[in-house]
Amino acid sequence: MLQPVFSPLNNGDPFADMRRMQSAMNRLFEGARAPGQSATYPPVNFWAGEDSIVMTTELPGLTDQDIELTVKDTMLSIRGTYAEPESGDDIVWHRRERVDGSFLRSVELPFRVNPDHIDARFENGVLTVEMQRPEDDKPKRIEIKTT
Repeated sequence: MLQPVFSPLNNGDPFADMRRMQSAMNRLFEGARAPGQSATYPPVNFWAGEDSIVMTTELPGLTDQDIELTVKDTMLSIRGTYAEPESGDDIVWHRRERVDGSFLRSVELPFRVNPDHIDARFENGVLTVEMQRPEDDKPKRIEIKTT
């Protein structure tokens, strides 16, 4: 018996079945993580200029001693641990959405950074990291001569 190549639900869109399958796979793998934990935790913001790149992330409840920040070539990694909440036989959780335990977030940077010129500040639960681009890695303007 012949099977249709595309689902009748795709309304002529040949990629609708692929998106539906990707969505199903994402839901399947969501269950593989700890409750409340995301593969992209903590969320980060990046912006770059010609000379540097800045990253910010919110890490409420942590101190600078709870966070480890490393950089190698074009990879920035943030590691930390949230304390486990109180537990016991007399505690009944009604909702538990905050992350606890360890996390590691690694992000590819758009260019190499100079590890000796990184400024990391942690204020009011917000980590701000400014990373300088090495001089030899900055784009150089080439003068065009006319004859």
